[in-house]
Amino acid sequence: MKIGMNMLLWTNHVTEQHFGIVDDLKKTGYDGIELFFGEGSEKYYSGLGRHFSSIDMGVTGVASLSAEQNIASPDKKVREAGLERLKWSIDMGEAANAEVLCGPFHSTFALFTRQPPTLDEKKWSNEMLLKAAEYAKGANIILTPEAVNRFECYLYNTMADLGEMVKTVNHPNLGAMFDTHHANIEEKSQSGAIKTIAPHLKHVHISENDRGTPGKGQIDWDDVFSALKEIDYHGWVTIEAFSTAIPEFANAINVWRNYSPVEEVYTEGFKLISQGLGITK
Repeated sequence: MKIGMNMLLWTNHVTEQHFGIVDDLKKTGYDGIELFFGEGSEKYYSGLGRHFSSIDMGVTGVASLSAEQNIASPDKKVREAGLERLKWSIDMGEAANAEVLCGPFHSTFALFTRQPPTLDEKKWSNEMLLKAAEYAKGANIILTPEAVNRFECYLYNTMADLGEMVKTVNHPNLGAMFDTHHANIEEKSQSGAIKTIAPHLKHVHISENDRGTPGKGQIDWDDVFSALKEIDYHGWVTIEAFSTAIPEFANAINVWRNYSPVEEVYTEGFKLISQGLGITK
């Protein structure tokens, strides 16, 4: 397993001014970082990719869709716009040498119809995900859609539902992602959810119930780590924590306060994962 750190704790747009942070993460023992693909060009991401490769830091990425790009929309033009955005994200990921592209891109984050998901919405989403996965094959990137909690999404909330989606799409470049924060809200147990999604699990987010320092909240980490070891998971385990550093991004995800000191998040979080999974550096 490889330990990663999501850069959204500091910024939604990594530039050279953040290289010192990445250096500190490497000194701590991290194997890589996770970038949010929100803006930029292939040239920009290629530059980042070259730098991170030169210091032996791997890259994973996060993608999202706007309301005008919702691939679960009944409007075909909107779905097609979403597919183009996913292809753009894959292109940027390839430029940055990303291995995995994760996020709740099966639909648009925090966009609700005020009704439960329909079979048509899932069908429309699956059709676009299949096309995106085939496109990702050429970039050697694994897409890992994320089930998020009921307050942020209505299409996929649980590992059982997410697993059905992955089986339906049935493409080698489409897997599933597990996030401990969302599971803490939606699942009966962390280990049960992990075992449910085990055949399709390709990415893991380590995130405390309050989005602060892993190990300082209510998540049952022994349950999480024992299940990951039991299913013999081999992939990225990446910390996702948030702050108010970027007001517009914080507002979009309803972050109104800082949960933990930044240095504590990545240093204590790294210790928690290393000890819990028996990873030695």
